Amino acid sequence: MPKPKILVTSAAGNTGIPATLQLLDYGFPVRAFVRSNDHRAKRLEDAGAEIFVGDLYSIADMRRAMTGVERAYHCSPTQTNTLHFGTVFAIAAQEANLKHVVMLTQWTAEASHPSIVTRETWMNEQIIKQLPDTTVTVINVGWFAENYFMGTLETTAQLGILPMPLGDGDVKRDAPPSNNDIAAAAVAALVDPETHAGNTYRPTGPELLSPNEIAEIMGKALGRNVRYVDIPESMLMKALISQGFPASMVAQLAIYAEEYRRGTFAINAPNNVVPDLTGQQAENFETIARRVVAESPLVAQTTSNKIKAIWNFLKVPFTFGTNPVAIERRAEHVLLKSPTFDRDSKAWNETHDPAAGFVPDRPANTNSPATLVM
Repeated sequence: MPKPKILVTSAAGNTGIPATLQLLDYGFPVRAFVRSNDHRAKRLEDAGAEIFVGDLYSIADMRRAMTGVERAYHCSPTQTNTLHFGTVFAIAAQEANLKHVVMLTQWTAEASHPSIVTRETWMNEQIIKQLPDTTVTVINVGWFAENYFMGTLETTAQLGILPMPLGDGDVKRDAPPSNNDIAAAAVAALVDPETHAGNTYRPTGPELLSPNEIAEIMGKALGRNVRYVDIPESMLMKALISQGFPASMVAQLAIYAEEYRRGTFAINAPNNVVPDLTGQQAENFETIARRVVAESPLVAQTTSNKIKAIWNFLKVPFTFGTNPVAIERRAEHVLLKSPTFDRDSKAWNETHDPAAGFVPDRPANTNSPATLVM
């Protein structure tokens, strides 16, 4: 019997690429939904994926993308119109009678959260779970390992500092998962819906790390000393905006930094989700850092790279637009009168924190995808 075709949305993204490649390795036909036919799409096509170029927010495109598909990886673009994407996906999924969906969501997702992206992620989850004939598995991710390199790798590599607003450098607040491991958890649920339907999994890295330990590991990967510097959120926002990151997305990152300092990402971390679902140990942060360093042109110790890093560092104080509320008002986002951070939410703690009675989902068996008979 032929294996069912699987749709991967955001297939050219951080988890979309490894998820597509892993599914192809397991012999599943994959339709890769991408925005443009660029080098990333070419890589997926060369590996055997069917490339579908379209607009994730277009119901017409999503309907066409789901033709002949039985399962899908629901991976929302990193933008502030998450709910639009989720609604388009849900309508098309119901019309196509999709059998199983694996959703990539957020550890922080809650109905009254300060972040509009987080609130909309929570809403998306509720919408997809209401599909009458579709089973759902949720992959619930906290602070990605990738976050430590976003907008800071150049400064870290060239100047030897890791400037982030993560609080006390000695406090262990995160067990960062790799993109590959997040994708592998999603793939496990896609290839074996019967085992994983209805479950929510939170993949983490193998150990809790402090910002100082993160900096030390990055230094090992770079071959130089790296020091963590706790900076105000406003400085990180200025640095990212000066590098071209959308202000609306940067405003959300400032909120997540507050969750980080509150210890939200340390709850239920580390855990055994990755080895339980995949049969492989989760990648440690040094493995992740060495891979990022090997693939980035920003880390080469050249005069031009150092001058560029110094210039980018010096222009940060002169960048405007660092008030998250003002940014959201300009973007006409919905602002709640009384938002609630996760650690202050009784509902969130009861569904996330083992200390509050939460019992994490575990698969019915621990077979890796490679051993499953489909």
